[in-house]
Amino acid sequence: MPRPVQRVLTALLLAGAVFGLEATFDHIVPDAAWRQLALFAMVNVIAALSLNVINGMAGQFSIGHAGFVGIGAYTGAVVAGAIHQRFGTDEILFGNSFLVMPAVLVSAGLMAALFGLIVGLPSLRLRGDYLAIVTLGFAEIFRLVIATAQTGDPTAGTISRALGSLGGQNGYAGPDDAGVPQYAGPFWMFGAVVLATIIAWRLKFSGWGRALRALREDEIASAAVGVDPTRYKVTSFVISAAGAGIAGGLLASMRDGNPTVQPDQFTFNYSFDAITMVILGGSGSVSGAIVGGVLVTFTVKMIEQLQGLDSIQALKAAYPALDLNALRMVIYASILIGLMILRPEGLFGERELFRRARKKGKGPTGAPPEPIPATTEAEALAEAAGDGGSGGEPGAAPTPPETEPPGTAIEREEKKVGRDFE
Repeated sequence: MPRPVQRVLTALLLAGAVFGLEATFDHIVPDAAWRQLALFAMVNVIAALSLNVINGMAGQFSIGHAGFVGIGAYTGAVVAGAIHQRFGTDEILFGNSFLVMPAVLVSAGLMAALFGLIVGLPSLRLRGDYLAIVTLGFAEIFRLVIATAQTGDPTAGTISRALGSLGGQNGYAGPDDAGVPQYAGPFWMFGAVVLATIIAWRLKFSGWGRALRALREDEIASAAVGVDPTRYKVTSFVISAAGAGIAGGLLASMRDGNPTVQPDQFTFNYSFDAITMVILGGSGSVSGAIVGGVLVTFTVKMIEQLQGLDSIQALKAAYPALDLNALRMVIYASILIGLMILRPEGLFGERELFRRARKKGKGPTGAPPEPIPATTEAEALAEAAGDGGSGGEPGAAPTPPETEPPGTAIEREEKKVGRDFE
């Protein structure tokens, strides 16, 4: 099957699958809490895929990813609320989502990318711990500026009023405080994951991705062969921030989720979870980022579910001082430590779950390789003699190698031994 036809059929199958999920997801997962968790896992997968670009492929240690997710969430919530107001109805219709969600995702990604450029230009000349401190400081500044903004102050300036309209510590609940419209259902969530996976996959195995990995291994050697470290780092940081902003836009409008965007959602804990997803699955692996995002999301929930068991409740009754929430984090940390000991490179390392195998028997252009002409016995003797079969007339028999009489070599060795003895 021709490659273009195969790609069109694959795209149609994926589109049909996400449309089917939109129609049947409530029946597949009847519990609203588990539906919310599954959609939140998709948000985390996109956040992990975006962080994998800068942390995994480029080898830069950024721990402020929550800040870019928060920027995307607030931007997406404002855009979604403004467009929803123009519909003149409170009902969330799937048809209207094709007007709301593209605007939400584009605006959230662009706003986060802009801040990524502002942060990346001065800070990506740093390395290691210094870069981590800068990105962490940016995320905390963003969160605290919104959380401490004064709301309802008519005497404030334009910027202060704009920040105050985001709700401060109570969070942003839409332009009329009725909640952010939740248009991001399974179609948009799983569709965004599919697109993010394709983009991350193509980026990794492109020339750009190979240049990023070269910078990660040896920046000086990469610069010596023409790779501009600052340009590649800043661009990859902007791409990573844009992906985080898209994840935030989906989080703000997530169906069955919290209709209020609050600054406490984007603390250092969220950045730490995103780093855990990347390292757990395998730094630099697209498949690892997907598996890590799902595992981290559901592992925390599973540990929370264990607290409801009768044996755990009996244990708490016997020991009232036992803090189950602290025990949950101890179990979670123990699982991570055990995995780091057994698999320090992560579940996948830098490998992928699926890799297209090259067709055997094909040349670089897809045509069968040209047959190698058989070597005649005379040519083989000539090559063994060291003349490679060249130097004579075309078609002439090869000249046999010159040999010396057997006695000549023996006499020469006897003379050499005699000189050494003397």
